[in-house]
Amino acid sequence: MINFLDLKSINSQYAAELKEACARVIDSGWYIMGEELSKFENDFSSFCEVKHTLGVANGLDALILIFRALKELGKLQDGDEVIVQANTYIASVLAITANNLTPVLVEPDPLTFNLSPDIVRSAITSKTKAILPVHLYGQLSPMPQLMELAEEFDLFVIEDCAQAHGAHINGKRAGTWGIASGFSFYPGKNLGALGDAGAITTNDDELAEVICALRNYGSHKKYENIYTGMNSRLDEIQSAMLSVKLKYLNNETIRRQSIAGQYLDNIKNPLITLPHVLCKSAHVWHLFVIQCDERSLLQAWLQQNDIQSLIHYPIPPHKQKAYAELNSLILPVTERIHDTVLSIPLDPTMKDSDVAKIIHTLNNFSV
Repeated sequence: MINFLDLKSINSQYAAELKEACARVIDSGWYIMGEELSKFENDFSSFCEVKHTLGVANGLDALILIFRALKELGKLQDGDEVIVQANTYIASVLAITANNLTPVLVEPDPLTFNLSPDIVRSAITSKTKAILPVHLYGQLSPMPQLMELAEEFDLFVIEDCAQAHGAHINGKRAGTWGIASGFSFYPGKNLGALGDAGAITTNDDELAEVICALRNYGSHKKYENIYTGMNSRLDEIQSAMLSVKLKYLNNETIRRQSIAGQYLDNIKNPLITLPHVLCKSAHVWHLFVIQCDERSLLQAWLQQNDIQSLIHYPIPPHKQKAYAELNSLILPVTERIHDTVLSIPLDPTMKDSDVAKIIHTLNNFSV
């Protein structure tokens, strides 16, 4: 079986360093908000070329805390509208509603599946206060155009970078465009911890200071609480392991790009639509997502040939029971995406022979 993602193989490459990092933390006797966190925050800031990285418990908390901090600073109010593409993972929407803000779900660009500046413009109202571009699958949203829109209408831009570690446009990386950005280091991400983990990046000093308190019970000084905060801290062991894996992220990205290039050049089945790529060297390929009208048959065909595939995502947020108030929305582009997408294996430890087998199997699919 060719696994969709072989985390055991990925992490075994660095097993000795990861175990050494864990041992170092264990022996230190300091397990929360210590030197390992500071080191990773500094390292990730350098990687992204941003002033502040703030480690938090997971990617969802990262987004929740950004919106919460903007509210604490009086820059957002209950009921303000946040524009986000409708085909995102539900976490993007959860972060908005968790702060009593109003998600405005818009159709994505039908080619890239990311936000379309024209569609965003048409959705802006007097209540719109922010845009949440989600950089799906490892390709950045059209950030220069979105930033121009934000400046024109005085809107905040918060990036959802959960799938875009290291992705860039003309060298300007994910996590550096908006007022703040949320990253996930869930184990399956391009930069994955060995458990839940996340971070916020920002160049805004005031926002960073508020988030630092909010993630730690609303406190900068123990037992003195400025805000009604939360406990969302990136622990020392995960910080230490992320520092190890960050050193190898660029090389893993190059391998991902190589595999994606083989797929793009050699999958030639008219029943399969390949991803639309704006710039091969800027895409970090968290996922390689194809489309097929006969998705169920294709997935079964892959399974018969010992190839695992996944669907990202089968049900869009506006069709989830959790958001019954959104169930009446009609979003045909989004719904078609969710009905036809299929993610095929893209693992930096994959053998070229496995890549060739996947290409051959896809090219031999028929109905």
